[in-house]
Amino acid sequence: MEEEEEAIGFLDRVLEDEDVFVSEEFEPGTPVSPELDSPFLVAIKSEREAGKGLEMRKLVLSGFLASEEIYINQLEALLLPMKPLKATATTSQPVLTIQQIETIFYKIQDIYEIHKEFYDSLCPKVQQWDSQVTMGHLFQKLASQLGVYKAFVDNYKIALETAEKCSQSNNQFQKISEELKVKGPKDSKDSHSHTSVTMEALLYKPIDRVTRSTLVLHDLLKHTPVDHPDYPLLQDALRISQNFLSSINEDIDPRRTAVTTPKGETRQLVKDGFLVELSEGSRKLRHVFLFTDVLLCAKLKKTSVGKHQQYDCKWYIPLADLVFPSPEESEPSPQVHTFPDHELEDMKMKISALKSEIQKEKASKGQSRAIERLKKKMFENEFLLLLNSPTIPFRIHNRNGKSYLFLLSSDYERSEWREAIQKLQKKDLQAFVLSSVELQVLTGSCFKLRTVHNIPVTSNKDDDESPGLYGFLHVIVHSAKGFKQSANLYCTLEVDSFGYFVSKAKTRVFRDTSEPQWNEEFEIELEGSQSLRILCYEKCYDKTKVNKDNNEIVDKIMGKGQIQLDPQTVQTKNWHMDVIEMNGIKVEFSMKFTSRDMSLKRTPSKKQTGVFGVKISVVTKRERSKVPYIVRQCVEEVEKRGIEEVGIYRISGVATDIQALKAVFDANNKDILLMLSDMDINAIAGTLKLYFRELPEPLLTDRLYPAFMEGIALSDPAAKENCMMHLLRSLPDPNLITFLFLLEHLKRVAEKEPINKMSLHNLATVFGPTLLRPSEVESKTNITSASDIWSHDVMAQVQVLLYYLQHPPISFAELKRNTLYFSTDV
Repeated sequence: MEEEEEAIGFLDRVLEDEDVFVSEEFEPGTPVSPELDSPFLVAIKSEREAGKGLEMRKLVLSGFLASEEIYINQLEALLLPMKPLKATATTSQPVLTIQQIETIFYKIQDIYEIHKEFYDSLCPKVQQWDSQVTMGHLFQKLASQLGVYKAFVDNYKIALETAEKCSQSNNQFQKISEELKVKGPKDSKDSHSHTSVTMEALLYKPIDRVTRSTLVLHDLLKHTPVDHPDYPLLQDALRISQNFLSSINEDIDPRRTAVTTPKGETRQLVKDGFLVELSEGSRKLRHVFLFTDVLLCAKLKKTSVGKHQQYDCKWYIPLADLVFPSPEESEPSPQVHTFPDHELEDMKMKISALKSEIQKEKASKGQSRAIERLKKKMFENEFLLLLNSPTIPFRIHNRNGKSYLFLLSSDYERSEWREAIQKLQKKDLQAFVLSSVELQVLTGSCFKLRTVHNIPVTSNKDDDESPGLYGFLHVIVHSAKGFKQSANLYCTLEVDSFGYFVSKAKTRVFRDTSEPQWNEEFEIELEGSQSLRILCYEKCYDKTKVNKDNNEIVDKIMGKGQIQLDPQTVQTKNWHMDVIEMNGIKVEFSMKFTSRDMSLKRTPSKKQTGVFGVKISVVTKRERSKVPYIVRQCVEEVEKRGIEEVGIYRISGVATDIQALKAVFDANNKDILLMLSDMDINAIAGTLKLYFRELPEPLLTDRLYPAFMEGIALSDPAAKENCMMHLLRSLPDPNLITFLFLLEHLKRVAEKEPINKMSLHNLATVFGPTLLRPSEVESKTNITSASDIWSHDVMAQVQVLLYYLQHPPISFAELKRNTLYFSTDV
């Protein structure tokens, strides 16, 4: 552990030093370049000093060679179990899969071979030392092979997580990974003994080593005459190494740096992150630090520009005293002000609009001051959204004092914190009280040790960071296996949006089984998303187990997993099948992504007998009706038994059910009414949305789209109403009558908002982009990026529908009677 702490410190110093060397004879901080004819360099050119310098070279190299031998032995110990593990991977009872083996031991063999070759070449040169020995080419070659370390560092975190998951799910591998035998150096008294080291510690050794290898180059250059043949080669090796270190510095895990209190207790930072705490009835954003024996809640102090930032400790709980209250033990949550959904949606719209304005300013090479002002506004809105959107309670209790309540946006996140704390609590922990000095030291270390530096908002992202995916992710949750006993099982899907994760879909409960077969498809809208999470739950039907913080029955998380949404993988036209492993449970799923610009494409139906993809005028004429039969039936069913359903029209219906209804309506099957009465109400709501989405052109038409965009932007209320009513009159009769029919239905749904949580704004957000979209030609000429589609169009589309939803009742007859003309050329 001390070696690891030194390595991080060394890395900091190496990166600070660059190509500048400091003579011990000079005052601290005085740079001396090897290129300059300094007194120090003149002095070492004397024969006596040169001899002394070369002797120092040998000492430096001897010490480095000994540490290189230890490093090679560590790599050998790490590789030792790899071959037998690979051998069992192809048998009927594998310990690990080939994929898991390749992930955990990724690039270890290559690193071992590079260093073994280097050691074998350097060793005889050091053993047969004389003043003419050259070895700069060996260090230059070693530096040129550092690319393999980049691949190792990029995989390091995944390797650790995979090893940990495999240890949890396989006892045999756990035993292997906890006691790997490292042999001692061959010339030492311990040459025949072995030291037991964990796999986690050995996997860190390459990172430790790559930082130390640069230090030896500094020392060698310091004791090598400028005119020695090795000098330029060592300089080149140092330059390559420093460039490499700079590129990976952010990837090296700083959590391994220890914190030592005055009492000598060694602590490590295990996890940290920003959480919303409910304190004295209001929401506060806190930075929470989980150390090996204590949980510390802090906030950044306000400091003037240029001053070192510091944390202020709000409270701490030793893990020995920390407990999670059970549902029946927890206290009722105090009343807290919550933002209505429509206000949160407004914030998202503002953020998207500001993001669009920033892109416009950058594209036109606008003033940096204007861009900074927009960024500041965007940050303020994102901060408000992050502070006010979480609703999932996470309560912790100090057995010697009070309870603390956090609000999280994701059950996955809550589970991660709980599991990390419980894992540490399995160790033999002692209760303690920190003195004011100890607390000050620990809090002071947080700034340096933190792994999460910025609040997770998009305004903190660099320009070259991935903006995420915008569009629709189709996910089929197939099945799961690995449960030890039968249970009532279901899954939920979460994606990140605007800097935090939200639950987007939920499978049905598969009862009394250890191998659920859901085979349910969901369409999830992505808004700059980069990750997909799947959580597997056991359904609890015991009404006594109610969480008093939110009055919801607590279901047990059986497993959870996360994958990155790689654009290259998901943006293919075909389904991509994948498996998420979680605590021994494997969930199989498939996914396919449709970008926003692709979702604008409306494909007309090739057969004119169906209703999906067929012009609304054709359908109404064929049916001899004013409103298509599918619209009337779906609306009737939703009003009959779904108007009080929480999240109606927002919650995704099962895609296979929606497709089945689509087929029945297209075939005009006589059993439609029977099927509707048996179908899940979210599937019926989803079918109605799909019908409007698949119209050859949107309900409010391609032709009038630009005029709707201009009309909603008018500032004068009278002019806006005049324009918006005129645009409605300009619609073809079937489109207008259907739109007014839907409008009245959505108003009736919103009347039940206290029960179904669907406000007019929520409904406008769901239906606006479906009823009103730019034509493909319009979108190609006006839209430059996926995020622009969201920010430019969706906000205006929502506002158009919201305008009509908030307007007093509009009748077809009165609308047609009003002959006041208002030009669409506004």
